[in-house]
Amino acid sequence: MPDTAIDIADPTEHPEPQHPSAAEAPHADAAVLDNPAWHALTGPHARFAIGNDLVRRYPEDVAPFVAVRTWDDPEVWDALRDLVGPGAPVGLSAVEQPFPAGWEDLGGGDGVQLVETDALQPRPDAEAVDLGADDVAEMMAIVERNQPGPFRPRTHELGRYIGIRRDGRLVAMAGERLHPDGWTEISAVSTDAAYRRQGLASRLVLDVAFHIQQRGDRALMHAAASNVNAIAAYERLGFALRRSTRFAFGRTPA
Repeated sequence: MPDTAIDIADPTEHPEPQHPSAAEAPHADAAVLDNPAWHALTGPHARFAIGNDLVRRYPEDVAPFVAVRTWDDPEVWDALRDLVGPGAPVGLSAVEQPFPAGWEDLGGGDGVQLVETDALQPRPDAEAVDLGADDVAEMMAIVERNQPGPFRPRTHELGRYIGIRRDGRLVAMAGERLHPDGWTEISAVSTDAAYRRQGLASRLVLDVAFHIQQRGDRALMHAAASNVNAIAAYERLGFALRRSTRFAFGRTPA
C-alpha cells in the first residue's frame, strides 16, 4: 500500500537463496492476504476498528488504512463516504472499479505483496531494542527522515517495533503493522543514510520475522512496485512475490 507500504531495505551480504516461486510460496493462496487490512480489522486488530460490516478503518492516529469487505456491494461507496466524511481524502487497495460520479480521482500506484518462503532464516538480533510509547518521537523522526511509509503516533500499538541505536540515537527501525489472521506484516523498515549498506535493515527484518514465527504466524511485506531495490533485498532474504496490486487515492464527494 504505497504510501501505505513503501519499505526501504539495505543491500545485504546474504547469498542469493534458492527459494520457491510465488506460486509455490507457503500459504501463498491464503484468502486473507487478498484483503489484509479488512481481515486485520475484523480479526486480531478488531479492537482498533471503526465502521461496520461493509467498511472499516483504523483511528487516524493509528494508521491511515480504510478497508472494504467487498466491492460487489452497491452500497460500498456511500458507506465509505459516511465513514471518512465528505470531501475527505481516502486511500484504497485492490480497487476493482473506477471512482463513481462525485468522487475526485487523486491518482494511484502499483504495489507488490511479498510472503515468506522456506528460504527465510529469521533470527533474533542481539543489538535490537524494543520500542514503545516512550520512543514515539524518535520513531516519528526516523520515519520522517527515511519515508518508509505512513507512521502515526499510535502505529506502534499495532505490533512489536524494534530498533538499533548508535551512540544513543535511533538509526534503524522495523516493526509489525497489518495483522490478518495467521499473518503479520513487516513494515516501517528504515535506516538512516549514514548507516546504510551495513545490513541493519535486513537484521531487523529477520528479527521481526523470528518473533512472528515464534507466535505461529507467517510474515508478509508490501512495497511499491517501483521500489525495485527493496524488493530485491527482501527476495534475497527469502521472501517471494505473491501478487501485484493497485492502490487508488480519491476524495469523497463534498
